[in-house]
Amino acid sequence: MALELPTPPKVGMVSLGCPKALVDSERILTRLRADGYSMSADYQGADVVLVNTCGFLDSAKEESLAAIGEAIAENGRVIVTGCMGNEAEVIRAKFPEVLAVTGAHQYEAVVDAVHQAAPPELGPYLDLIPQAADDRGIKLTPRHYSYLKISEGCNHACAFCIIPQLRGKLASRRVDAVLREAEKLVASGTRELLVISQDTSAYGVDIGHEARDFHGHPVRAHMTDLARELGSLRGPDGLRPWVRLHYVYPYPHVDAVIPLMAEGLVTPYLDIPFQHAAPSVLRAMKRPANEAKVLERLRKWRSICPDIAIRSSFVVGFPGETESDFQYLLDWLDEAQLDRVGAFKFEPVEGALANDLPGAVPDEVKEERYARIMEKTAAISAAKLAAKVGRVIPVIIDEIGEPDDDGDIGATGRSQADAPEIDGAVFLRDVGSKLSAGDIVDVLIEDADAHDLYGAVSSAG
Repeated sequence: MALELPTPPKVGMVSLGCPKALVDSERILTRLRADGYSMSADYQGADVVLVNTCGFLDSAKEESLAAIGEAIAENGRVIVTGCMGNEAEVIRAKFPEVLAVTGAHQYEAVVDAVHQAAPPELGPYLDLIPQAADDRGIKLTPRHYSYLKISEGCNHACAFCIIPQLRGKLASRRVDAVLREAEKLVASGTRELLVISQDTSAYGVDIGHEARDFHGHPVRAHMTDLARELGSLRGPDGLRPWVRLHYVYPYPHVDAVIPLMAEGLVTPYLDIPFQHAAPSVLRAMKRPANEAKVLERLRKWRSICPDIAIRSSFVVGFPGETESDFQYLLDWLDEAQLDRVGAFKFEPVEGALANDLPGAVPDEVKEERYARIMEKTAAISAAKLAAKVGRVIPVIIDEIGEPDDDGDIGATGRSQADAPEIDGAVFLRDVGSKLSAGDIVDVLIEDADAHDLYGAVSSAG
């Protein structure tokens, strides 16, 4: 009689928050899979459910608490982890039935909690193969793009932020470990690497930018060196991956990355969290007030790499922000001509220094300023995208549609100016049946609106 192997316990995952939290979720699930667990796509099939929470803003905390409540109602066996895990007393007061609560990137504690809640089925036949043969790990993103986390924590003390309290001071990963992970991802089909951290520009500062050997040559733990090495990787098809840099503070050494973009080693895209432009607001936020120099540097970067796209985010309604301050920001945006902009209304976060600042801005004023900044940036975006009509640009395919009544197939992709989830898209018509997600094709842009582009695969490509 054939040996009947035990059915492995199943784990469900609800992952909230930023891409860095998504990477944490992937690492947790990869470890659990190595321990013999399988994954459940729904509450009903799971022996235990993990909720990876976000605690950056009060609204994010409310979303996290709602997700915990839903998981308890639908399944009943819930483990909470992530940034809001640092407020275990709040979670347990509202949901005393949760099985365990752990903080951000406490992988071992999460795994131990799962082991207690749903013990793995151990045995010689299973233990001999604790991990998939390809060793790629669990991915929650599509196969063709991957987030690459290079550090944890942050050394800044911004008045509106509690990230250092949640995730600690900067702790950089070894550069050879980062490059080995990236190499595996690219070898397994990743066409786009999205480099993330709380402060990508500060990578390696805490470890003295120590050098490590990678394929016979030393590489420093430094953003520029890392970006150059990532851009030199090759996939199975011999092509370079797109390398997209997120959360880049505009330190002087960022200038050295721009020539790498002009050479094609790094995707011409920078995600820079400016947060505001008015000097008085930046000082209150405890952020560098060098908005005029930033404009000068943006002009220099564009002269070196004309196709560079700059994305940023801004806070409106920060305590003490006057109408004059806000108008200064709008005028600065006219000068800066940023490609992609996100904004959010200030809200107090428990533990943030900004809570004690005078000059609270009324909610109705925040709403009005938020609407004005979004209108301003949408107009800038529309003009910049309209200028791309008639050009042929590279596009990475994210999704292939179903044939319509005429048999035509459309697709959704992104240009090099678009990061997944947060930026715009490129909608393609009549792509035929040969394209797949992850393909990079030349697209003739035929139309544009305030956020997205529309086109067709270039016949010249």
